[in-house]
Amino acid sequence: MSVGPYDERVSEIIELARRARVASYALAEASRATKDAALHAMAAALRANTDAIVAANAKDVAAARDAGTPESTVDRLALDPSRVDSMAAGLEQLAGLTDPIGEVVRGYTLPNGLELRQVRVPFGVVGIIYEARPNVTADAAGICLKSGNAVLLRGSSSAAASNEAIIAVLRDAAESAGLPADVVQGVPTDRAAVKELMQARGLVDVLIPRGGAGLIQTVVSESSVPVIETGVGNCHVYIDAEADLDLGLEILLNSKTQRPSVCNAAESLLVHASVADEFLARALPALAEAGVTVHGDPKVVAISNNQPTPDAGAADDRPSAGGAAAVEGAGAGAAVGSVVEATDEDFGAEYNSLDLSAAVVESLEDAVQHIRRYSSGHTDAIITRSQAAARRFTTAVDSAAVVVNASTRFTDGGEFGFGAEIGISTQKLHARGPMGLPEMTSTKYVVTGEGQIRT
Repeated sequence: MSVGPYDERVSEIIELARRARVASYALAEASRATKDAALHAMAAALRANTDAIVAANAKDVAAARDAGTPESTVDRLALDPSRVDSMAAGLEQLAGLTDPIGEVVRGYTLPNGLELRQVRVPFGVVGIIYEARPNVTADAAGICLKSGNAVLLRGSSSAAASNEAIIAVLRDAAESAGLPADVVQGVPTDRAAVKELMQARGLVDVLIPRGGAGLIQTVVSESSVPVIETGVGNCHVYIDAEADLDLGLEILLNSKTQRPSVCNAAESLLVHASVADEFLARALPALAEAGVTVHGDPKVVAISNNQPTPDAGAADDRPSAGGAAAVEGAGAGAAVGSVVEATDEDFGAEYNSLDLSAAVVESLEDAVQHIRRYSSGHTDAIITRSQAAARRFTTAVDSAAVVVNASTRFTDGGEFGFGAEIGISTQKLHARGPMGLPEMTSTKYVVTGEGQIRT
């Protein structure tokens, strides 16, 4: 890699990566006991430095409010003693998980007597580029440390003071437990530094972007370092002709409204034409009551026109994360109660808000084709009593998680029993779906012989 000596910031990034590489060698050889001791030390240090972390975070929160940042985003940015304690508890939980390093994936003796073992090893140096929430800083550092990887953390500029305080605490704690402080490092947030991080192939083994589609696409398109894509979710719930409609409504509401800002929340509803009138007659009022703006195709809008008009006052008070513009038809149409006319772009949107695209389909095959066109490949669900329909859906829909008769919200490392995750991969190479500790490793082959030579 050629780096001009005139660019001091670029030189700084390369130096950070080189230090991480050196630290990764020590971490790769560290015992589980040493790594777990470091995680416990980090947890204790976070609690001991809660006041300083919260004070640093207050600067970020004040700057965000001064900049007119929406309160929902400010809330994700904010830390208080309870949230700091949750960060510490997450590190303690990691210490209790099985260490993936050294695990034998497969092993056998070859006919010539050679003993072959495929074992898990760390990547080495992981760069993580993420947005908004400063709690990700501690989570990512802990997961990387447990899986034997040194980490370069580039958080959002909006959380710069918070991340700097957290990283300083984690570095000191790691060093106190006998590991190099450079197993955890922060990367400056300016674009030149980030661009150089993305070009540090040979020093950084893998980059993991966590955030919106724009961030992920930028990292994928501009990075020479291998990238694992995570997180963009345009998740579908399909109500089949043979669905239990009570079950379907409960699953839809949970998928959409429990935490609408996360990547495994439902963003699109598909309903088979044979049950559309009955299901939507119940679903549309329930979604409106939950504050959801539905971006519907013409058939959904027509069905909504036959529903009783919501109370005007209730409609005015109804919260919509899509904002007033969405209710007034920013998605391309005039509002019909809680329903607006959808554009083609609406069906491909990751709203991360109380907005939902909806369409009526004539068949299971039409649902599959719709999902193939618009899904981000994260999580898609079918609600059906038919085993044949479920088999067809799970075979034909090519997503990281395909769900039958359950909420899309279950696509999560904790819910899957992994104990922790760095993100949810939507690509096919290396890892797909929730990335737990094993997914943060590679493998190597250990071959043991007694003098065998190849003839």
